[in-house]
Parts: sequence; C-alpha cells; structure tokens
Amino acid sequence: MVMRPVPVRCPACEEPLAVKALFCPACGTEVVGRFALNEFALLPKEHLDFLRLFVRARGNLKEVERLLGVSYPTVRARLEALLKALGYEAEAREKEDRLEVLEALRRGEITLEEAAARLREGKG
Repeated sequence: MVMRPVPVRCPACEEPLAVKALFCPACGTEVVGRFALNEFALLPKEHLDFLRLFVRARGNLKEVERLLGVSYPTVRARLEALLKALGYEAEAREKEDRLEVLEALRRGEITLEEAAARLREGKG
C-alpha cells in the first residue's frame, strides 16, 4: 500500500484539517482524539523540500546553493519564504526592531526613557 502525505487542507473549503485518529500498522492499535498538526506538517511541498535540503546541508547556505544550482540570493529568498511560512519572520523582525532601539540609544539619538517606552510598546 502506498503511503501518501497527510492532507492538511479541506478539499471543500480550504480550511486547515485536524487529525482525529492514528493507526499502528504493526499491531492495529488505533488512537482516537483531537490532534493538531505541527507547523512543518502544514508546509507546502516546495517549502518542505527546501527545509529537508537545508537540514541535509547542515544549514550551510553556500552548500544549498551548490546542491540546487541557483544563486545565493535565490537561496536566501527561499529561506526567507520558508521562515515567513512558518511564522518566524515576525519574531526576527521584533528582535531587529529591539536591536535598532538599543543602537539608537547607544548613539545618543534617543533617551533612556524613550528607549524604554519603545521597548515596552513593542516598537522595538
């Protein structure tokens, strides 16, 4: 029997599917309940393929570039698209914003009070 990837979207309405049952082909045990798919299971095939290659290359973007036969900027763009699909882009942006506030404070462009306020408000 051919094993296919778990569908992650409803074919009727395109909403995310949830897992309701799991089955052990070795002993026949079935587990029924409500289970969430992890963020990697929800990735489209092209992102999942890139992630597998990235891990195989041990995170070395130059090696990914070589394996795919594409330019470094193309590899970076694919990595950025993967991060966005996983929802990690917002986390990285927040960290960059915090660093910008601290750097502005270091350069004397803003006061300590302004920096603290921006960091509290999430604007850095």
